[in-house]
Amino acid sequence: MDQRDGENDIEIEGVWGDWREMEGNGSDFSDKDTAMREPLLVRKRLNSTSQIAIVGASVCPIESLDYEIVENELFKQDWRSRKRVQIFQYIVLKWTLALLIGLGTGLVGFFNNLAVENIAGFKLLLASNLMLKDKYGLAFVTFAGCNMVLAIAAAVLCAYIAPSAAGSGIPEVKAYLNGIDAHSILAPSTLFVKIFGSILGVSAGFVVGKEGPMVHTGACIASLLGQGGSRKYHLTWKWLRYFKNDRDRRDLITCGAAAGVAAAFRAPVGGVLFALEEVTSWWRSALLWRTFFTTAVVAVVLRALIEFCRSGKCGLFGQGGLIMFDVNSSQATYDTPDLLTVIFLGIVGGIFGSLYNFLVDKVLRTQGPKFRVLLVIVISLLTSCCAYGIPWLAQCKPCPIELKNECPTVGRSGNYKNFQCQPGHYNDLASLFLNTNDDAIRNLFSNGTQNEFQLSTLVIFFAAVYCLGIITYGIAVPSGLFIPVILAGASYGRIVGTVAGSLTSLDVGLFSLLGAASFLGGTMRMTVSLCIILLELTNDLLMLPLMMLVLLISKTVADCFNKGVYDQIVRMKGFPYMEAHAEPYMRHLVAKDVVSGPLITFSSIEKVGNILHALKTTGHHGFPVIDEPPFTDAPELCGLVLKSHLLVLLKGKKFSKTRMLVGSEILKTFEANDFAKAGSGKGVKLEDLDITAEEMEMYVDLHPITNTSPYTVVETMSLAKAAVLFRELGLRHLCVVPKTHARPPIVGILTRHDFMPGHIRGLYPHFNSSK
Repeated sequence: MDQRDGENDIEIEGVWGDWREMEGNGSDFSDKDTAMREPLLVRKRLNSTSQIAIVGASVCPIESLDYEIVENELFKQDWRSRKRVQIFQYIVLKWTLALLIGLGTGLVGFFNNLAVENIAGFKLLLASNLMLKDKYGLAFVTFAGCNMVLAIAAAVLCAYIAPSAAGSGIPEVKAYLNGIDAHSILAPSTLFVKIFGSILGVSAGFVVGKEGPMVHTGACIASLLGQGGSRKYHLTWKWLRYFKNDRDRRDLITCGAAAGVAAAFRAPVGGVLFALEEVTSWWRSALLWRTFFTTAVVAVVLRALIEFCRSGKCGLFGQGGLIMFDVNSSQATYDTPDLLTVIFLGIVGGIFGSLYNFLVDKVLRTQGPKFRVLLVIVISLLTSCCAYGIPWLAQCKPCPIELKNECPTVGRSGNYKNFQCQPGHYNDLASLFLNTNDDAIRNLFSNGTQNEFQLSTLVIFFAAVYCLGIITYGIAVPSGLFIPVILAGASYGRIVGTVAGSLTSLDVGLFSLLGAASFLGGTMRMTVSLCIILLELTNDLLMLPLMMLVLLISKTVADCFNKGVYDQIVRMKGFPYMEAHAEPYMRHLVAKDVVSGPLITFSSIEKVGNILHALKTTGHHGFPVIDEPPFTDAPELCGLVLKSHLLVLLKGKKFSKTRMLVGSEILKTFEANDFAKAGSGKGVKLEDLDITAEEMEMYVDLHPITNTSPYTVVETMSLAKAAVLFRELGLRHLCVVPKTHARPPIVGILTRHDFMPGHIRGLYPHFNSSK
């Protein structure tokens, strides 16, 4: 039994990657058959693995979220007393919060793009104007200096204010929706740093995107709105209290994650599918409808704000950021050579995508704040040198005669950058490097530009972006993976399209789009959501069959080598993530094989001193409650009581001098809201209790706060089935009961940690988890 579920028993060494394996005090089996025959509960097994993970640059204790409805007497009394108007308030509030999440995320998404386009646009325009005056050295100093100032500002925010804001944030949101509560990943400080750090980091010219951070931002906004009010700011209206539970907050954060994708890509349907396919572990039809409503609100907000910007009131925003990458093609047919080329594109994209994940896994590490800021400075300087220096390798090309737009572009965004070229010529490498990432993607996706980029230019840009994307991800800056992967994939796709030349009838811009899809499929291993996001992003529905084909192929190929990048990062950070499927070796074990002891239980009317001693000496968050004579004929399982509820009850001091039922008095004193989960760790702490020596000898009735219908499994249930049940129901505790009545009413409790491979391998080293 593992009642610990979040004990702060931290050791720094060895936390990277999987959980440390527990050293059991039983004998090491050399023979599998002997092991399977031996009574597995004869030995006392202590679960001594600390539940910790890496959040930002720190090693933090983590706990599990409890999505189960605690059906105790207080809960039942609360629901019986609710009137129709209160139920109506609850329903209206759910939809109101979904509306507010959509509005908030849409506004933040627009603000991000507005800020990036204006800051980065001003920087690029300043450097371009200096180059037009032949001040190339000063132009580089200005360009690199601006980048470094922006990068240092982002790094300082991340390293010292909210380390958990670094990276994309999608692995953290994914872990939260799986039931893992890590310190400060959705805190207001994280939201602040995520917004401004992302703006500064993208404006600094790093090969990072703002799409991943937008998912985290949407989740943070949802978490903030779902706190259930605030005593500090006097927001304590009764109807706000309905959301003081993990279950409703999970639904809101799911809406927030979907809204983040919708705001980043202007892809409302893609946002819903992304939440369903990638980040959530639990779904239901009602949540689908509410999530779709949230993303629709985001789409409407963005459309309205973009129409406002077209009047020229948004500075350098112009055609950047949230304007879609229109690559509509008049070519709607394709034949066998086209399909073969697309299949090749998918295979190679899957290989490159899995290699990208492998290298990110090797490179990504964590360091102290000072070193992290120094690393940001070094990578900023390297990126600036590449962006400014590499275009000097390219030869100037004459502007196309048939071009309708101005060439070369001066003082605005566009494909044809002048750089150091003479009038009437442009530098194609500069068109990719000395642009915002969004504009570079638009240039690669543009159709009807067969000869715009030389093959050597595309190869150089692909190699540079691929390598810079790997070393940049994970630094102390909010950084998404979507844009680096799209950039690398788009340049690779254009390479294939340029090489194929006359062998295919598809435009090179469409090859670029398919290349981006193949890389995304190879790194992130999503299919449906990526397909819809790219179609909404490019407004090119005719490419649906080819997009589906290339995504399926790239994902299948990449799955042969490793997992998706977000799954790898979840594992790397040490989050105890429950997979959708059980490991094969779990079928050889039953539930009682992994429970550890000693089991700590309470009587239904327990001495205060015993409860306080158990709370002080253990880190358990759930305790079985046993009804015993004279209250019952024989010992039986009354239910499960949570540590947080015990603390509230003890602070209320509704004690009796003798063992007697006083539940009715407790029901009159307390309301269900008193036991609701407080926001941001503001609940009753053990140190808040002031229990006298006389009160230690008194008794407290646990019946009113005991969940009388906890989920239970029989001890002989397959561990694989128990793992699937645990994940699908979003549990924190799963009681294991005996098969026969002649034994104590409970064998132990399964928690998330008991299903982790490291814990099971520690108990049974002969199992090879890879088989």
